[in-house]
Amino acid sequence: MRMLALVGVVAACGSKGTTATHDAAPSGDSIAADSSAPPDGAQPLCARGGLLFCEDFEALPLGAATSTAWTTEAAAGQLAIDATHARGQHALKVTTTGNGRARLQKAGLALPGNSVWGTMHVWVTAFPTAPDYAHYTLVELAGTGNTSLVRPIGGQYAPAGGANNPAGDFWGVGSDAGPTGDWCNWKRTSPSVGGKWLCMEFHLDATNDAIDIYIDGVARPELSTTRTSHGGNQVDFRFPTFDRIWFGWWLYQTNPTPNAYEVWLDDLALGTTRLTCE
Repeated sequence: MRMLALVGVVAACGSKGTTATHDAAPSGDSIAADSSAPPDGAQPLCARGGLLFCEDFEALPLGAATSTAWTTEAAAGQLAIDATHARGQHALKVTTTGNGRARLQKAGLALPGNSVWGTMHVWVTAFPTAPDYAHYTLVELAGTGNTSLVRPIGGQYAPAGGANNPAGDFWGVGSDAGPTGDWCNWKRTSPSVGGKWLCMEFHLDATNDAIDIYIDGVARPELSTTRTSHGGNQVDFRFPTFDRIWFGWWLYQTNPTPNAYEVWLDDLALGTTRLTCE
């Protein structure tokens, strides 16, 4: 895997673990007491008009995650419909070991203008603390025209960078393959926080191959990228023609700490306008 220097970043996203292959996305209930549950009377996300994709898991039974609307893929991981953490009755629980992966995949997307707004709520029990630059992805899009794997939601563990830059996990837009290879624009001002619900929104705008991120409803401009500002590579970054997406968890490095990961995903949606965090 080619390693690229990044502007303002200590290291690129790093080579993948040796035991994991890297590929694009393929063609008794109880209500958890989670503070980010939708407000009373709010219109259910998936009842809104104009959505390109939506899944709130409410209609699916507890147990193995299956649906006619999407597929799953896992290695050293599994997906289940679960009620431990949920914004309603049910959410998707993602469990992996080591550098495993487990993904909900949606193929056959047709995005107007090759642009899209996305939203998801995520609860991660704990993010990695080793090895240095351990890299994780929660959302990835791919398509035709070039082989770029576009990662609006993901991040990396970075070691301390001096007294004012403690070690930690940080969100960062990234990509892999394609003309610009492996990069991750993580920022210390956007820490990845575990143990609570986070609303993660992303906007992919094909007019400038730009990606913008919002966390809990607040724009994070330091995470924004365009076709010329993603990193130090001289070749402009270009979107493929998107036709597929996955949501889940993939940590690429072997022997991470901790060695097992639990992630809950809820209220996944794609649309032509911003969907917000309700």
